[in-house]
Amino acid sequence: MSIQTLIANSRTTEVDGVATQLIRGYDGSTLNFDPNMEHIFGELKPAEVLLNAGIRRMKEKSEAKAFDETRDDKIDAFYYLLLSFSHHPDEAIQTAALYLLDIFNNYGLEIKVESLTRESSLINSLLADLAKPKAVTNIALLPQCDTYVAALQAAQADFEANRLGYEEAQAEEGTLENATLLKRQVVELVNKKLVPYLNVMEQINNATYGAYARTVAEIIAANNEVVKKRKNKTDVEEEIAPGV
Repeated sequence: MSIQTLIANSRTTEVDGVATQLIRGYDGSTLNFDPNMEHIFGELKPAEVLLNAGIRRMKEKSEAKAFDETRDDKIDAFYYLLLSFSHHPDEAIQTAALYLLDIFNNYGLEIKVESLTRESSLINSLLADLAKPKAVTNIALLPQCDTYVAALQAAQADFEANRLGYEEAQAEEGTLENATLLKRQVVELVNKKLVPYLNVMEQINNATYGAYARTVAEIIAANNEVVKKRKNKTDVEEEIAPGV
């Protein structure tokens, strides 16, 4: 039996999952008497911990980006609602829209391209202006305008609720290696140290190393099969697409 190497372009989460299973299997084995195995896992275990933390940072940043995109959508929707009503034939509605549009234009659609922190500050300021008595009166004159304002408030609140996790992830990203680099390190530990060593030792002493070697082979093979199927599916889709 020969253990295949872990496909290097496995997803970061897949590599983390493989490493976790390999560590769990090793901890449940009786191979800790082997100083070479102890050395390999002495490197693999902390690398997996760092990789897992890197994945968490990626997830938190991705979630924050999604919340930011949602509030950007609400900003657009509110602006175009006001712009539409500013051309309304009813004078009262048009006047109310122009009043609110004047408030909005103090900030402009450009707030969407500001840094996340500055954008939050500007949105909070805009919402504060829209909560003033005269603004509230004009909002009431525009059909559904209060709903659009409430949607922006909710989107801003959702972003703020998840902002701490994003900022912590950003701070850690500046001091810790990113998940892509950490994934590469884990793959190299598995492919260049663990797999070659087990392939040799399983041949020399199958009674001692065989069971764990087979476990490692199954874990890596299962992952690689998923990666290959995904690649094949992508290739088929790319072949079909030009003729559609």
